[in-house]
Amino acid sequence: MRRSFARARLFAFALAAASALVVIVSASAATGQKPVVKVVTNAQLHASILVARNGHTLYSLSAEKNGRFICSDKACLSLWKPLVVARGAKPAGAAKLATIRRPDGRTQVTYRGLPLYTFAEDLKPGDAKGNGFKDVGTWRVATTAGAVKSPSPPSGGYGSYGG
Repeated sequence: MRRSFARARLFAFALAAASALVVIVSASAATGQKPVVKVVTNAQLHASILVARNGHTLYSLSAEKNGRFICSDKACLSLWKPLVVARGAKPAGAAKLATIRRPDGRTQVTYRGLPLYTFAEDLKPGDAKGNGFKDVGTWRVATTAGAVKSPSPPSGGYGSYGG
């Protein structure tokens, strides 16, 4: 009798623990929080920077402020890939992350109010080839403290993006 009572108690405890786990997982999914960025130290830039889940450097464009999108045409989007999340998701992984609706309807992650992008020419984690890229504005690596200067900024070369 004692054995079956202990077994029943163990079963009830396991069931309660499993139920609690389901509630926690469901609550996490309901909040929509997903770690879409990480903060890492970039040895080349000597700074703490934001990177996407795949480790690629994240950038913002100085001219994209107050909901104004510059990077919205094919030419720009062929080089700069918006960091997007599902509608209603709340990005996580660093402080001061939020979202904004892009002209194409997608939800883009912002940092300190500026939309975030990866650069197509950054081929591996740690690359920051887009830092200082100039066209309609200047592309800068998203850092946790201040702007990172580049020694000789590359130029866009194909004109303005439009927008």
